[in-house]
Amino acid sequence: MSDNKQQNQINQPVSEDWDSRDEPNVKERNLTANPGDRIADEPQSVEEKAEQVAVDDVPDITGDKITVPTYFVVDEADGEKKALHHVKDAEEISDVIREARVDENGNRVWW
Repeated sequence: MSDNKQQNQINQPVSEDWDSRDEPNVKERNLTANPGDRIADEPQSVEEKAEQVAVDDVPDITGDKITVPTYFVVDEADGEKKALHHVKDAEEISDVIREARVDENGNRVWW
């Protein structure tokens, strides 16, 4: 190319070819969208799970900064504590919340 053509050339940003990268991308590494959502490969105690944070100091839809734990610790009927993963156990977490919002007669309690 002549010097004049190089000066007139417009270079636009484009994505790299996937095969030209040195490292695998998030999808290729099988990571979740949020690293805090990951479940450890090795067993952990309830106390260890209780310390994990999925999202820290991030604005929610209202703009308030929130922190979301990776696990919600709940009390079982037998007095034991159980750590529920905020994604994997979402339905069970919803059940616990619903149960907490009813009185001993099963009537919904509104705060």
